Amino acid sequence: MKWFYSAFLAGAAALTLLGCGKEPTNTDQSEAKQQHFEWKLVTSWPKNFPGLGRGPETFAKMVEEMSGGRLKVKVYGAGELVPGFEVFDAVSSGTAQMGHAGSYYWKGKAPAAQIFTAIPFGMNVTETNSWLHYGGGLALWREVYKPFGVIPFAGGNTGVQMAGWFKKEIHSIDDFKGLKIRMPGLGAEVLKKVGAIPVALTGGEIFTALQTGAIDATEWVGPYNDLAFGLHKAADYYYYSGWHEPGAMLEFTVNEQAFNSLPADLQSIVEVATRAVNQDMLDEYTARNNEAMAALRDKHGIKVLPLPEDVMLALRAASLDVLQEQAAQDAQFAKVYASYAKFQQQVSAYHELSEMEYYKNRQAK
Repeated sequence: MKWFYSAFLAGAAALTLLGCGKEPTNTDQSEAKQQHFEWKLVTSWPKNFPGLGRGPETFAKMVEEMSGGRLKVKVYGAGELVPGFEVFDAVSSGTAQMGHAGSYYWKGKAPAAQIFTAIPFGMNVTETNSWLHYGGGLALWREVYKPFGVIPFAGGNTGVQMAGWFKKEIHSIDDFKGLKIRMPGLGAEVLKKVGAIPVALTGGEIFTALQTGAIDATEWVGPYNDLAFGLHKAADYYYYSGWHEPGAMLEFTVNEQAFNSLPADLQSIVEVATRAVNQDMLDEYTARNNEAMAALRDKHGIKVLPLPEDVMLALRAASLDVLQEQAAQDAQFAKVYASYAKFQQQVSAYHELSEMEYYKNRQAK
């Protein structure tokens, strides 16, 4: 892989300089190669946690290898340098040059930030990646973060998540009334709409809260991460599908001043490494979720159940209401959501003929 990165990045760096109207000289290249940088990367996840926590570690390793050690990135888990919910502020202030988290954690700073993680009943991972990189989504994301001096990059995706762990069975939408459930982002607003009480917790706090009864239910990610946290030891019912996060997009954030201080080739290395991790994380989740789900069912005897159809219909109706309300309250949210919704409509029409038709035929007996 190293030869591929080297070849790609050499061309990318040259194109970057030419695109700026400056042809690289031997002196420019020599001076750039003499510069060394050391960055801090803070995350919202436990250190080296499967999937979420390994993504930043993979990024740091790639960057150091591709740069020949000219850019070294030290990764800090949640709470090691800053708390998990303070990653954005740390990057914005320059306390750390980079962060890795979920954009919906910053809805208090910019309501539109929630859209870039996931929209309930919205696009899946493939569709979201396409919107970001070829449908104008990434440009809008950077517009939202610009006032904070932060540059976002897509930073991995878990794929479709599970609906969560519950201490009691769900028979109707009325079972959500008064239910204390850990869920962030727009999904939390939908739960409020149907009478639940959403609770904001970082990953490291979830098990204890569920075990002690501080919460009645929780969503986290999916089998791979949920098994690692031992959530099956604190709740008996595991529900699908993840209506709230059909493709949870994570983010790498970079302090704008720190990024602009890098030579062009190192900037390209950062960009390419984020794209590589964005795909690698999805590949890992796709493989590991299969194994973990089998273990939960066969080894631990967990009941894996679908949310009732009427519950899903009620959640979908509430989701549409929440999105309309959010758009009415915030012009920036409305702008980003309009782009997202248009792209979803177009890609859904095509996927009706391609992906969905294929799945139907693949399962035919």
